[in-house]
This record gives sequence, structure tokens and C-alpha cells, in this order.
Amino acid sequence: MRIGVVAPSSPLSAGTADRVIAIAAASCPGVTLHFHPQCFLAHNHFAGPDEVRADAFVDYANDPEIDAIWFARGGYGACRIAETAIERLGDAARGKAYLGYSDAGFLLAGLYRAGFPRLAHGPMPQDVHRDGGDMAVLRALSWLAGCSPVGMEAAPGDGKAVAFNLTVFSQLLGTALEPDLEDHVLMLEEVSEYMYRIDRSMFHVASNFADRGLSGIRLGRCSDVLANDPDFGETEEQVVRFWCRHAGIPYLGRADIGHDADNKIVPFGSS
Repeated sequence: MRIGVVAPSSPLSAGTADRVIAIAAASCPGVTLHFHPQCFLAHNHFAGPDEVRADAFVDYANDPEIDAIWFARGGYGACRIAETAIERLGDAARGKAYLGYSDAGFLLAGLYRAGFPRLAHGPMPQDVHRDGGDMAVLRALSWLAGCSPVGMEAAPGDGKAVAFNLTVFSQLLGTALEPDLEDHVLMLEEVSEYMYRIDRSMFHVASNFADRGLSGIRLGRCSDVLANDPDFGETEEQVVRFWCRHAGIPYLGRADIGHDADNKIVPFGSS
């Protein structure tokens, strides 16, 4: 199996790629990783100019010799290329699995809106640097290769689910990337934000999905919350409960996802 790695946001180091390739070679016989050269470019904040990042994604997605697409890391930049890149994808792209989270959520949302069937929130190559990162990489490779579904976080029963970073998801609402989430459980996580920004994003999300058939919201981990002066006075769970109650959306408890090595895989749609 050939897995193509692209970086639609920020750049990846060659050393990171080498480390992940070594893990795959030792633990996943028959799986080969192909890091697009674009992953290692640097242009301002991004892994190459917008057109270069878009071309790399489209090239690998449309390549019939590539079986799956793995987004290299988060950062920022995917929203700048997502809409026009998705418009360029052909039939070969629809047969692939796509995996990532954080800033890659812009692409995952747009692909889901476009009807792509094999998408998931889950670990990326950059996560190898976290404590326990090797296991996160293996969890991702297992899903991409269609092996035993270890480390999954799905909706109850046969329900539909999606998962996103809260800020990313809030920002894509009302754009051409926003998917239809009727009858879905929405899982949200956050990292390195002030509580007031978490509150503001939840206001936007909950207000958008009042009376739109969302099955409920589950809250993942909100890590590295920045110190606020004065203290916000509420936890992330209190904030999410407040806005769910305000919008009439069921709050369904916590989800085992976040910006850490324990981040579980959430297949989009029915698991």
C-alpha cells in the first residue's frame, strides 16, 4: 500500500519524515510512505506558496498509484487552498482515504461536503514528536491501511460523527467548505486558546446549528489553555454545556480527542 503525505499548511522537517518512515517500515509490512517534496518547502508561514501546496495535494490525490492521503501536520494555510483544490479532484481521488486534524480540518470538511466517503480525524506525522508519538503514528497507519480499528472514537451505535478543532470549525461555517451535519455527532477539541475565545467560538458554532438537526456535541480535550486576566471563571466543559443548552443542542459528554498523542481516530459519517 502506498500512502502519500502532503503538507497543505505548515512545513515538515526531513528528520520527521525519516522517523515516521522508519516506524512504518518496522511495524507495517507492505506499507510505503511517500512524502511529497513540497512538505519540506518553506515560504513565509507555509510549506511552499499556495499554488505549490495546492498542486501537491491535487497531484497525489489524483494519482491512481497512491492509495491514501495523510496530511503531514497542522499549523495554518489549508483554508487558502481547500476550495479550489477540491474542485480539481477526479475519480481516483474519491477512492482514497484521507486522514488528519487541526488545520487539515478545512480540507476534511470540504471533502466531506463533496461526498468523499473515507475521511477521518486522527494523528499526523508531526505527532511523532509528542510523548507517546510512535503509538499515535501506528494508530494512524493502521486506519489508513485498513487494519484492525484500534483507537477509534465513534458516535454511539450506528450514528454519524465528525471531529474538528473548534477554532477551525467555527471559521469554516458559512463558507463553501461547510458540510451538512444533520443527524451527526460533532466532536470538538482545542489547543492554546484563551477561555474567552473558546466561549466565542462555541457561541458561533452553537448559534449556527440551533434547529439544524445536529445529534449532539461531544467535547474533546482543550489543552494548553492560555492564562486570562481576569480569570474567565468557567471551564471549557461549562462553556460548551452553556452554549449547547442555549441552542437546544444535546451535550453528549467528553470525547477522547485532542492535540496530543492520545488523539483517537474519528471516521467521518458512520464508522
